[in-house]
Amino acid sequence: MIRYAVTGDLWRITIDRPEKAGALTRDMLAELAEIAQRATPAKAVVFTGTGTVFSAGADLDQARAGLAVDPVWEQLSNAVAALPGLTVAALNGTVAGGAMGMVLACDLRIAVPEAKFFYPVMKLGYLPQPSDPARLAALVGPARAKMILMAGQKITAQEALQWGLVDRIVPADALPDAVDTLTRDVMAAQPAHIARIKAMVPAQRGGLAT
Repeated sequence: MIRYAVTGDLWRITIDRPEKAGALTRDMLAELAEIAQRATPAKAVVFTGTGTVFSAGADLDQARAGLAVDPVWEQLSNAVAALPGLTVAALNGTVAGGAMGMVLACDLRIAVPEAKFFYPVMKLGYLPQPSDPARLAALVGPARAKMILMAGQKITAQEALQWGLVDRIVPADALPDAVDTLTRDVMAAQPAHIARIKAMVPAQRGGLAT
């Protein structure tokens, strides 16, 4: 259900569970975190999904059994944030709940026009993962972060673009070309150069500005 492909210095990691709207089990989350940790040599790492939804968040059965508050979510998002290469979330559709963590931890986010973004922790009675509110607020500002986390608002792709939650909207059939455009320069650069430039740009990691 998690696929990844390595083409030279480019890693593509895919959530492949379209029949369940990309819902994530604990095993899937652990595998995603493990792959992200191994992707350190990559110049660019791309996260995407299949079907019309990137991920609906936690698998419902496992969420009720404790997955919703499992530290594996934080392990995954921090593994993504720690990567020295350029990280891109190529969002083939809607992102919900805990799946927002890995998306927020990426350097860039591109989305199809049909994508929506929501994080219903207030409604469900859970706290968001520790790093997510700071990363979200760093992108959209504190009030809009509260619109998503506290007011439970579902944000359209166009709103997400205006707010800074996503960086570009592209049709589904143009996602691969958009990824190629965004990664072209880093793929031609030296890994140390990529890592140094990335380290010079302030980012929210683990809830702290670095």
